[in-house]
Amino acid sequence: MGRVIAVANQKGGVGKTTTSVNLAAALGRLGKKILLIDLDPQGNATVSVGVDKDQLSASIFEVLVGEVKAKAAIINVESASLDLLPANGNLTAAEVSLLEEDMGPKRLRKALKKVRLQYDAVVIDCPPTLNMLTLNALTAADGIIVPVQCEYFALEGLSALMGTVDTVQDQLNPSLHIDGLLRTMHDRRNNLANDVSNELVKHFGIKVLQTIIPRNVRLAEAPSHGESIIDYDPSSNGAIAYLALAKEWIRKSKI
Repeated sequence: MGRVIAVANQKGGVGKTTTSVNLAAALGRLGKKILLIDLDPQGNATVSVGVDKDQLSASIFEVLVGEVKAKAAIINVESASLDLLPANGNLTAAEVSLLEEDMGPKRLRKALKKVRLQYDAVVIDCPPTLNMLTLNALTAADGIIVPVQCEYFALEGLSALMGTVDTVQDQLNPSLHIDGLLRTMHDRRNNLANDVSNELVKHFGIKVLQTIIPRNVRLAEAPSHGESIIDYDPSSNGAIAYLALAKEWIRKSKI
């Protein structure tokens, strides 16, 4: 059964979608069977692997509201070495619908029950807010990777996220736990970035992943070309870092 990873942080601009896309692509490049789920109405993960979010015959929206099975909405993205369950702006309506039903937080877990058996890992790109869509991801997930930008407000929002994780564990998903905090956009020449990095290790210890994602212009360029960094510039520092992250996660998860 594929391990489900939610990439989540309620703070925007921390490299959440970048991590979701490139971790999924790196795992795929390492020979793992991967499903990437775009759970953000902005559809950035969908666009980042070269899929037109405005030309979808089905998406995660239709899956969550019960109009189609997950299998029918999945797209194979051969160039990125993964399968994709895409999203677009329609997903906003799904959140409203899910708020109106008791089973709302469990819809994604139910939809993935059979599909996940076909994959080594399922990577979910969450919205940058702790809303019903994120709650669905946490309820469906086995673990969470939390991207944390190495800047002054790095710890902002982490306590709220940890509180949400505790609540989900107590009420919806007792097997959920933190797979790791991922330091992103790190510039080792910057004293503040180094201080924040050290502070995260001091506070969270072994929950902080060893891999550090550097600030890298090629990472920022790749989505506009509809490619993961693994395909766009495999020799870049960004690609090397995400391949290292994938290998570290494989070791920790033993998949």
